[in-house]
Amino acid sequence: MTIFLYILFGAIAGIFGGLGMGGGTLLIPLLTIFLGLDQKLCQGINLISFLVMAIFSLLIHSHNGLIETKNIYIVILSGLVFSVLGAVLANYIPSKALRMAFGVFLCLLSIFELAKAFKKN
Repeated sequence: MTIFLYILFGAIAGIFGGLGMGGGTLLIPLLTIFLGLDQKLCQGINLISFLVMAIFSLLIHSHNGLIETKNIYIVILSGLVFSVLGAVLANYIPSKALRMAFGVFLCLLSIFELAKAFKKN
């Protein structure tokens, strides 16, 4: 049953990641809540799976002409720098605090997205 859940959660994250919605937004809570994995471990799993999903998504979006390359080096450089800083910082933060911070982030994100959806209508 556990292997089935890993496959199911990976498929869900892959679909949402391919749509550009961020598969980790679902993958991390699914792994921590339903499989009881440590927050830091889930974030590591998410990063590894993200690399694979991002490569395939990038190839498909590039093939469809949906990639904007203007200022891409600024985004790449800042993403690399802050990814390293975030990973170093995460080493010093307890898993429970990371879990709470991620939960707050998800709540704020959902409130923002709901407000944006209602604003359009």
